[in-house]
Amino acid sequence: MTNALELFPVPLTRRAFAPYGDVIDTNGIRPLAINEGTTERFNDLADVDVCRDDGRPLISIFRGQPRPLPIDIRMMERHPLASQAFIPLQNQPWLIVVAKPSENVEVTDLRAFRATGKQGINYRPGVWHHPLLVLRPDQDFLVVDRGGPGVNCDEIRFDGAGAHLKG
Repeated sequence: MTNALELFPVPLTRRAFAPYGDVIDTNGIRPLAINEGTTERFNDLADVDVCRDDGRPLISIFRGQPRPLPIDIRMMERHPLASQAFIPLQNQPWLIVVAKPSENVEVTDLRAFRATGKQGINYRPGVWHHPLLVLRPDQDFLVVDRGGPGVNCDEIRFDGAGAHLKG
């Protein structure tokens, strides 16, 4: 790839990620005491939206494998009918590439984030994102997304050089 845009991930924060969805973590969240005080509940961490148009929630585990660095970003996908949440099951950092909802996405629209292994994310419906990007073999994620009728995955491929994601 020549003349590719170079993307450098920034730390994942609620404020920086807000245009794309929710950061799922307990940092700064006041827990509720439940179960006779033996459990802390960190409540309502993401706006999960999977049930419109006869959809139903799917709970899955995705096991990701690393790509060679720098990672070539040549395509993006979006789920127009629902949100999609990724919650890491191991304490390993991982990467996120996103673009705001639109009919089309250009390489210059891309933003990259570096998440800790204690941060999950929930993409809003229609947010463009790259498929799972992990840095270690066999990284598992609990994924909450939509099952049901309708086309809920659009892909777009970039003409030309695309982008290089620097880990």
